[in-house]
Amino acid sequence: MTNDALPIQPPSTLSPPLAHAPPVWAAAGLVGLYLVLQAAFAGLVLGTVALIQWSGHAADVATPIGNFMTSVLRQPGTLAAATIVSVCCAALLVVWLAYRYWPRLWAGAAPPGFGVTRPTHLRWLIAALLIGGLLPLLGSVLTQLLAHGHEIPQDIEQLTRNAPLVWRLVLAVLAVSLGPLVEELLFRGLLLSALLPRCGTPLAALLSAAGFAVIHLPGLQWQWYALPQLILLGVALVWLRLRYQSLWPAVVAHGTHNALALTAWFFALTPPG
Repeated sequence: MTNDALPIQPPSTLSPPLAHAPPVWAAAGLVGLYLVLQAAFAGLVLGTVALIQWSGHAADVATPIGNFMTSVLRQPGTLAAATIVSVCCAALLVVWLAYRYWPRLWAGAAPPGFGVTRPTHLRWLIAALLIGGLLPLLGSVLTQLLAHGHEIPQDIEQLTRNAPLVWRLVLAVLAVSLGPLVEELLFRGLLLSALLPRCGTPLAALLSAAGFAVIHLPGLQWQWYALPQLILLGVALVWLRLRYQSLWPAVVAHGTHNALALTAWFFALTPPG
């Protein structure tokens, strides 16, 4: 009797199981957790400072805690310091969770991989710098047309208006390095990988860019006319991520975009002379 069964491959030659994309709810949940953690850590820092000030004035029972919180918020650099601590702590925890739950997707070049890997060739750097440098100019024109001359305030201006120079510099460094890295991991890594197999590239790019735009609205004091610029940036960052099979081009473009915006903000708060 002949054995018609197919030969079994040796275990050493078998391909590893195909990694599945993360669920959309998990990706969106991690984005939400990042925002909640920032608020929680900032509140913890401000509450600790207020408690220290309150304990130093414990004998003055007529002074309510609200007055101390107000005085804390008016201290130069307090809000900036709280923001720095909250962003760093929230970013570290979210990055750890992303690696903890999806370690096999971390370094995957193509989705559902998150793209934390070296780009295919050096042309990505030119494209990233061009997109990061030109989109702020195009986006600024678009926003001003939609705003009809209205001022577009940003929370970062309020946070650092009376802050010492060192706090402004630290915030600027975070805005061009850690901030873009975490946001790209969340939106062009995790969320894009969750959306692509479920709704296709065009819709996935638009949805991830829209989510990216919406989370920045509170920092722009909910000025809706900033949305088109942010969505345009988000779509361009998706293109970089998919074109060069890596997250780093999007990180560099995002950091360049923030650096140009912060340059104008920094010199506006520190006029020459």
